Amino acid sequence: QVQLAESGGGLVQAGASLRLSCVGSGRAFSTYTMSWFRQAPGKEREFVGIRSWTGITAYADSVKGRFTISRDLTKNTVYLQMNSLKSEDTGVYYCAADSARGGPLGPGRSYDYWGQGTQVTISS
Repeated sequence: QVQLAESGGGLVQAGASLRLSCVGSGRAFSTYTMSWFRQAPGKEREFVGIRSWTGITAYADSVKGRFTISRDLTKNTVYLQMNSLKSEDTGVYYCAADSARGGPLGPGRSYDYWGQGTQVTISS
């Protein structure tokens, strides 16, 4: 069993930066592929980015070059560094963990565990 807890959301102005954290607990957390998703009001949840358990990353086109996923194994934490934030980045951000070693590095995979989400609001 893995539990995920996101934090770091808040209200910032356009152009600012935020760093979200996702702390994981449970056995073998370090071997999970981790992803970030977001959901804006009235919209479906969308893929933001992924970091495989081997360290390979991939991002949605909408955030490429602005967002970075990193991982600190000593803290069982995955980060989403968000720079040059835009109003369209507003939403609830979720981290997700997948125990499968293979699979696509993108939105087309299933996840075993999800966090509860953290709200990010960007004012223009």
